[in-house]
Amino acid sequence: MPIPSVLIVDPSADTREVLRTVLARRGLRTIEADAAEQGLELARIHRPDVIVLDDDATEAAEDRQTNEKFAAEASDDRSQLIVLGKIRRDQSLARGHLIHKSYHFATLIHTIERLAAKAV
Repeated sequence: MPIPSVLIVDPSADTREVLRTVLARRGLRTIEADAAEQGLELARIHRPDVIVLDDDATEAAEDRQTNEKFAAEASDDRSQLIVLGKIRRDQSLARGHLIHKSYHFATLIHTIERLAAKAV
């Protein structure tokens, strides 16, 4: 059985380290990027089961476009998108799950595990 994979796109090295450590202990493979552009490239190459995108990884003016690009990468019904941040009234999250900041790691990890379990 293949090991579910999670792409973490977050500018915080500390957040990536916490998620990498916890998810590895739970049997998930992680791929990491500190910026949206690198994350999109890794999503195209690795086709992860879950993509976690911190909206701090994008420039404010590009948030909507970036979310749409990641949603397009997840549109094949294989990948699930989780956006960490805030969606303003003039925005919508076309596809995916929103976890509002500030969040608890337990909530995020539970959501990642639930979505990864659907992939297998």
